[in-house]
Amino acid sequence: MTQAQRWWDKIAEKYSNDPIADVESWEFKLAKIRDKLTADSRLLEFGCGTGGTARRLANAAGSILATDISGEMLRIAEARGDEEGVTNIRYQRGDFVELDLPEGEFDMVLGMSILHLLEDRQAAMDKAMRLLKPGGVFITSTACLMDGMWFMVPILPIGRMLGAFPPVKVFGSKALRREIADAGFELDYEWRPKPAAALFIVARKPAD
Repeated sequence: MTQAQRWWDKIAEKYSNDPIADVESWEFKLAKIRDKLTADSRLLEFGCGTGGTARRLANAAGSILATDISGEMLRIAEARGDEEGVTNIRYQRGDFVELDLPEGEFDMVLGMSILHLLEDRQAAMDKAMRLLKPGGVFITSTACLMDGMWFMVPILPIGRMLGAFPPVKVFGSKALRREIADAGFELDYEWRPKPAAALFIVARKPAD
Protein backbone atom coordinates (compact mmCIF):
# COMPACT_ATOMS: atom_id res chain seq x y z
CA MET A 1 0.00 0.00 0.00
CA THR A 2 1.34 3.42 -0.94
CA GLN A 3 1.68 6.39 1.39
CA ALA A 4 -1.13 8.15 -0.46
CA GLN A 5 -3.46 5.15 -0.09
CA ARG A 6 -2.79 4.97 3.64
CA TRP A 7 -3.40 8.70 4.04
CA TRP A 8 -6.74 8.68 2.20
CA ASP A 9 -7.89 5.48 3.92
CA LYS A 10 -7.14 7.09 7.28
CA ILE A 11 -9.13 10.27 6.64
CA ALA A 12 -11.96 8.73 4.59
CA GLU A 13 -14.60 8.86 7.33
CA LYS A 14 -13.83 12.46 8.26
CA TYR A 15 -13.62 13.46 4.59
CA SER A 16 -17.05 11.96 3.93
CA ASN A 17 -18.60 14.13 6.66
CA ASP A 18 -16.83 17.40 5.88
CA PRO A 19 -19.08 20.07 4.32
CA ILE A 20 -18.33 21.26 0.79
CA ALA A 21 -16.29 24.44 1.06
CA ASP A 22 -17.92 26.31 -1.86
CA VAL A 23 -21.33 24.83 -2.62
CA GLU A 24 -22.21 27.49 -5.21
CA SER A 25 -19.10 26.74 -7.29
CA TRP A 26 -19.65 22.98 -6.98
CA GLU A 27 -23.23 23.31 -8.21
CA PHE A 28 -22.06 25.45 -11.13
CA LYS A 29 -19.52 22.81 -12.14
CA LEU A 30 -22.08 20.01 -11.80
CA ALA A 31 -24.42 21.91 -14.12
CA LYS A 32 -21.67 22.33 -16.72
CA ILE A 33 -20.83 18.62 -16.51
CA ARG A 34 -24.49 17.62 -16.89
CA ASP A 35 -24.71 19.75 -20.03
CA LYS A 36 -22.17 17.37 -21.63
CA LEU A 37 -24.00 14.18 -20.63
CA THR A 38 -26.89 12.29 -22.20
CA ALA A 39 -29.06 9.47 -20.94
CA ASP A 40 -26.75 6.89 -22.54
CA SER A 41 -23.39 8.51 -21.72
CA ARG A 42 -20.68 6.30 -20.26
CA LEU A 43 -18.79 8.32 -17.64
CA LEU A 44 -15.56 7.44 -15.85
CA GLU A 45 -14.55 9.41 -12.76
CA PHE A 46 -11.07 8.90 -11.33
CA GLY A 47 -10.22 10.07 -7.84
CA CYS A 48 -13.92 9.82 -6.99
CA GLY A 49 -13.37 9.88 -3.22
CA THR A 50 -16.57 9.09 -1.35
CA GLY A 51 -18.63 9.41 -4.51
CA GLY A 52 -20.54 12.65 -3.93
CA THR A 53 -20.01 13.98 -7.44
CA ALA A 54 -20.74 10.64 -9.12
CA ARG A 55 -24.00 10.29 -7.21
CA ARG A 56 -25.10 13.79 -8.17
CA LEU A 57 -24.46 12.97 -11.84
CA ALA A 58 -25.99 9.50 -11.80
CA ASN A 59 -29.39 10.60 -13.08
CA ALA A 60 -27.79 12.43 -16.03
CA ALA A 61 -25.66 9.53 -17.35
CA GLY A 62 -26.30 6.03 -18.56
CA SER A 63 -23.54 4.44 -16.48
CA ILE A 64 -20.67 5.58 -14.29
CA LEU A 65 -17.42 3.86 -13.38
CA ALA A 66 -16.05 5.54 -10.24
CA THR A 67 -12.44 4.77 -9.33
CA ASP A 68 -10.11 5.69 -6.49
CA ILE A 69 -6.92 4.41 -4.89
CA SER A 70 -8.55 4.30 -1.46
CA GLY A 71 -10.59 1.25 -0.53
CA GLU A 72 -12.07 3.08 2.45
CA MET A 73 -13.25 5.95 0.24
CA LEU A 74 -14.92 3.48 -2.11
CA ARG A 75 -16.50 1.55 0.76
CA ILE A 76 -18.20 4.73 1.93
CA ALA A 77 -19.12 5.73 -1.63
CA GLU A 78 -20.78 2.39 -2.32
CA ALA A 79 -22.65 2.39 0.99
CA ARG A 80 -24.02 5.88 0.38
CA GLY A 81 -24.98 4.98 -3.17
CA ASP A 82 -26.93 2.00 -1.82
CA GLU A 83 -28.64 4.23 0.75
CA GLU A 84 -29.69 6.65 -1.98
CA GLY A 85 -30.85 3.90 -4.32
CA VAL A 86 -28.32 4.70 -7.05
CA THR A 87 -27.98 1.70 -9.34
CA ASN A 88 -25.88 2.84 -12.31
CA ILE A 89 -22.52 3.43 -10.58
CA ARG A 90 -19.84 0.75 -10.49
CA TYR A 91 -16.80 1.19 -8.24
CA GLN A 92 -13.24 0.04 -8.87
CA ARG A 93 -10.17 0.50 -6.70
CA GLY A 94 -6.79 1.21 -8.25
CA ASP A 95 -4.36 3.72 -9.67
CA PHE A 96 -6.13 5.29 -12.64
CA VAL A 97 -3.07 5.08 -14.88
CA GLU A 98 -2.69 1.36 -14.18
CA LEU A 99 -6.35 0.31 -14.49
CA ASP A 100 -6.94 -2.22 -17.26
CA LEU A 101 -9.83 -0.64 -19.15
CA PRO A 102 -10.85 -0.83 -22.82
CA GLU A 103 -9.72 2.09 -24.95
CA GLY A 104 -12.33 4.28 -26.64
CA GLU A 105 -14.98 3.13 -24.17
CA PHE A 106 -16.15 6.34 -22.48
CA ASP A 107 -17.99 9.50 -23.49
CA MET A 108 -16.57 11.46 -20.57
CA VAL A 109 -13.61 11.16 -18.20
CA LEU A 110 -13.89 13.27 -15.07
CA GLY A 111 -11.11 14.17 -12.64
CA MET A 112 -12.22 16.59 -9.93
CA SER A 113 -9.67 17.89 -7.40
CA ILE A 114 -7.22 15.12 -8.31
CA LEU A 115 -4.60 16.11 -10.90
CA HIS A 116 -2.58 18.12 -8.36
CA LEU A 117 -2.41 15.03 -6.14
CA LEU A 118 -0.96 12.69 -8.76
CA GLU A 119 2.66 11.70 -9.14
CA ASP A 120 2.34 11.81 -12.94
CA ARG A 121 -0.62 13.91 -14.07
CA GLN A 122 0.54 13.82 -17.71
CA ALA A 123 0.21 10.04 -17.67
CA ALA A 124 -3.33 10.42 -16.31
CA MET A 125 -4.30 12.83 -19.06
CA ASP A 126 -2.78 10.55 -21.68
CA LYS A 127 -4.81 7.68 -20.19
CA ALA A 128 -7.99 9.76 -20.33
CA MET A 129 -7.32 10.46 -23.99
CA ARG A 130 -7.00 6.75 -24.76
CA LEU A 131 -10.14 5.79 -22.85
CA LEU A 132 -12.36 8.39 -24.50
CA LYS A 133 -14.32 7.89 -27.67
CA PRO A 134 -13.52 10.33 -30.51
CA GLY A 135 -15.25 13.57 -29.58
CA GLY A 136 -15.38 12.53 -25.91
CA VAL A 137 -14.97 15.06 -23.11
CA PHE A 138 -12.31 15.35 -20.40
CA ILE A 139 -13.31 17.57 -17.47
CA THR A 140 -11.16 18.52 -14.53
CA SER A 141 -11.11 20.93 -11.61
CA THR A 142 -7.54 21.43 -10.43
CA ALA A 143 -5.77 23.42 -7.73
CA CYS A 144 -3.05 25.45 -9.47
CA LEU A 145 -1.15 26.64 -6.43
CA MET A 146 1.25 28.87 -8.34
CA ASP A 147 -1.72 31.07 -9.28
CA GLY A 148 -2.16 33.15 -6.16
CA MET A 149 -1.40 30.42 -3.62
CA TRP A 150 2.40 30.38 -3.92
CA PHE A 151 2.73 31.16 -0.21
CA MET A 152 1.54 27.61 0.48
CA VAL A 153 4.63 26.09 -1.16
CA PRO A 154 6.93 26.14 1.91
CA ILE A 155 4.07 24.97 4.16
CA LEU A 156 3.27 21.81 2.20
CA PRO A 157 6.32 19.73 3.19
CA ILE A 158 5.72 20.54 6.87
CA GLY A 159 2.06 19.61 6.52
CA ARG A 160 2.95 16.32 4.83
CA MET A 161 5.46 15.52 7.58
CA LEU A 162 2.78 16.14 10.23
CA GLY A 163 0.20 14.09 8.32
CA ALA A 164 -2.03 17.11 7.66
CA PHE A 165 -1.73 17.09 3.86
CA PRO A 166 -1.40 14.44 1.18
CA PRO A 167 1.43 14.83 -1.35
CA VAL A 168 0.54 17.88 -3.47
CA LYS A 169 2.18 18.99 -6.73
CA VAL A 170 2.76 22.70 -7.27
CA PHE A 171 2.19 24.19 -10.73
CA GLY A 172 0.23 26.96 -12.43
CA SER A 173 -2.65 27.16 -14.87
CA LYS A 174 -0.36 27.77 -17.86
CA ALA A 175 1.40 24.46 -17.20
CA LEU A 176 -1.92 22.66 -16.80
CA ARG A 177 -3.29 24.01 -20.08
CA ARG A 178 -0.10 23.04 -21.87
CA GLU A 179 -0.20 19.51 -20.48
CA ILE A 180 -3.84 19.05 -21.46
CA ALA A 181 -2.99 20.19 -24.98
CA ASP A 182 0.09 17.93 -25.03
CA ALA A 183 -2.21 14.98 -24.32
CA GLY A 184 -4.05 15.86 -27.55
CA PHE A 185 -7.11 17.61 -26.15
CA GLU A 186 -8.78 20.73 -27.48
CA LEU A 187 -9.76 23.17 -24.72
CA ASP A 188 -13.46 24.07 -24.92
CA TYR A 189 -14.11 26.00 -21.73
CA GLU A 190 -12.49 27.15 -18.50
CA TRP A 191 -13.76 28.87 -15.38
CA ARG A 192 -12.67 29.80 -11.90
CA PRO A 193 -14.75 31.82 -9.43
CA LYS A 194 -11.74 33.81 -8.24
CA PRO A 195 -8.03 33.98 -9.18
CA ALA A 196 -6.74 31.55 -6.54
CA ALA A 197 -9.58 29.04 -6.87
CA ALA A 198 -9.35 25.67 -8.59
CA LEU A 199 -9.37 25.90 -12.39
CA PHE A 200 -12.31 24.12 -14.02
CA ILE A 201 -11.58 22.98 -17.57
CA VAL A 202 -13.66 21.25 -20.23
CA ALA A 203 -11.54 19.71 -23.00
CA ARG A 204 -12.45 17.50 -25.92
CA LYS A 205 -10.79 14.62 -27.74
CA PRO A 206 -10.81 15.45 -31.45
CA ALA A 207 -13.39 13.59 -33.49
CA ASP A 208 -12.14 11.21 -36.17
